[in-house]
Amino acid sequence: MSNKEAYEQKLQAKLDELQAEVDKLKARAKSAEADARIDREEEIDRLEAKREEMRAKLKELRDSSDDAWDDIKAGAERAWDSLSQSLEKARSRFK
Repeated sequence: MSNKEAYEQKLQAKLDELQAEVDKLKARAKSAEADARIDREEEIDRLEAKREEMRAKLKELRDSSDDAWDDIKAGAERAWDSLSQSLEKARSRFK
C-alpha cells in the first residue's frame, strides 16, 4: 500500500468517526430547549459544511496523481484541522 492510499484510508476513518460524533450532537440537539436547539442545529450545520469540504478534499486527494498528492495533502491537513476545531467547539457548546 502506498503512502497516498494509507493516508486516504486514515482520512476516511477520521471522517467516519466524525460522522458518529455529529450524529450524537444531533441527538443532543433534539432534546434541548427551543432556543438552545436552534443554536445547536446551526452549529451542526456549520460542522456538516466543514465535513463536506473535507470530503471534497479527500475526493481531490483520491483523484490526484501520485506526484501531486503531497500538495493536496497539505490542503487536506488544513481542512482537517479546521474541521477538528469546529467539532471541539460544538462539543463544548453541547455540554
